[in-house]
Amino acid sequence: MIASIWLTAAALYLVFLYWYINWSGPISADEINGYLKDFSAGSGVQYTDVEVVRRFLEEDDGKEFIMQNFVSLRSGKMAHPVTGEPANPQEVISGYFKPFVKALLKRGGHPVFMSRKVGGYIDSWNCDPDPQWAATAMMRYRCRRDMFELASDKRFADIHIFKTSAIDKTVSFPVQINMSLSLRPRLYVPMGLVWLASMAHFIAVIL
Repeated sequence: MIASIWLTAAALYLVFLYWYINWSGPISADEINGYLKDFSAGSGVQYTDVEVVRRFLEEDDGKEFIMQNFVSLRSGKMAHPVTGEPANPQEVISGYFKPFVKALLKRGGHPVFMSRKVGGYIDSWNCDPDPQWAATAMMRYRCRRDMFELASDKRFADIHIFKTSAIDKTVSFPVQINMSLSLRPRLYVPMGLVWLASMAHFIAVIL
């Protein structure tokens, strides 16, 4: 009984590692060419320099990264891109965000945090005027391959209009976390499994 508890916890941790970590290594040259072909034929090429994308793929280290997004939604009501009815930008963008997050989670990615702006620039010099970002969000990707598999997924072609219609302006760039005081899944998942297994072990002993 006790052995099965810990074996189950170990098995669940292995499943988590299989889902959360990129085991395929960096992107190959053939994959880069394929992703660039899909990217150039898609809507993303309107908003991103292809050479920026190429460098990002060629410098792939196979590790996780975070996409940092600064967003300003349209103000007031807007015409829904499908129905034409008045709608809030938050309602419209959810038509893209919800399916996207589901697909991201399947590939070991997830939101890191989302925050709303509550004030103007506090420290600022030698910068452009405040573009009035309303919110910021960080999305974790297991690897660069996953990001471009999502970008080339034909299922998102029809719903990309929800994103471009609801967002007035945005800028996104990839980052890697150098320091964080918050617990991340790599830490709290094994800690949670050990805690659950310990509780089950304790209950099994006293019963």
